Amino acid sequence: MTALDRDNQPLEGERLQRHIAQALALTEVPRSRDLQIAYQIIKRYFRPEVRGVERIPQRPCLFVGNHSLFALDGMVVVSVLQQQYGRFLRPLGDKFLFTHPQMEQALLARGAAMGHPEVCSALMAHGQDLLVFPGGAHEAVKPNRLRYQLQWKERFGFIRMAAQYGYTIMPFGIVGPDEFYDHLIESEALPDSLPGRLLRRVGLLTEDTRSDALPPLAIGALGTALPKPQRCFLGFGRPIDLAAYARRKPGKAQLRKIRDDVAGEIEQQLQALLLLREQQRSENSLLRRILTL
Repeated sequence: MTALDRDNQPLEGERLQRHIAQALALTEVPRSRDLQIAYQIIKRYFRPEVRGVERIPQRPCLFVGNHSLFALDGMVVVSVLQQQYGRFLRPLGDKFLFTHPQMEQALLARGAAMGHPEVCSALMAHGQDLLVFPGGAHEAVKPNRLRYQLQWKERFGFIRMAAQYGYTIMPFGIVGPDEFYDHLIESEALPDSLPGRLLRRVGLLTEDTRSDALPPLAIGALGTALPKPQRCFLGFGRPIDLAAYARRKPGKAQLRKIRDDVAGEIEQQLQALLLLREQQRSENSLLRRILTL
């Protein structure tokens, strides 16, 4: 079984409970030197610009945004909010990321945890800031033609959890990460391509492989694995307070309305940020322009 197999359930029973205990044991922004170095690299390489941060309330929030390839958008958002604004965001990631114990421990040490209802419930009960991308792996591996478009399907779990704990949902949009890489072969075409057939031959791609988590064949700056130094623009929309639902469950129509409100705020931010990027494109250095071709 591989990490991307449909039946892969890396955290169950006692291991899930240990995972939750370790996640709760970390109560403040990690101050490790590698995280500070990572922030300085992000700051210089992607030159993130943040808009609407004054809209973020002081109370614990569920930060919800659009997702991009290899989850590098989460790295940018978490690093900027932790290092610049002191918000300790706890990213909730796909289960396959926690398959191997060493990777699990590395992610936990940086504040991340698995996107499991019990994990989310425990962190909310302790008033933690959480970060989720409702589109998950499916949105992260979307083809280029769908960049900056939400791929949420019929997912309402994040709304139910936020309502249960009376959380405030903090919608945001991020522009830049969807263009860190060029897609040579889209994920949907990979299984029938030459590289896909080679992956099948060595057993890395099987009938049990999750199609929603299969990434495209991608290249970055100058044909390398490094992401292109696209400038990142991060914008926060209107907070959506669900305190009124803390003692009652929203119905299906209410869930859909809340989800549509959150999506609408994100899409509004994306439109504004894409326009802002075009207005500032002439400010990019010649080197950055060449490396982002």
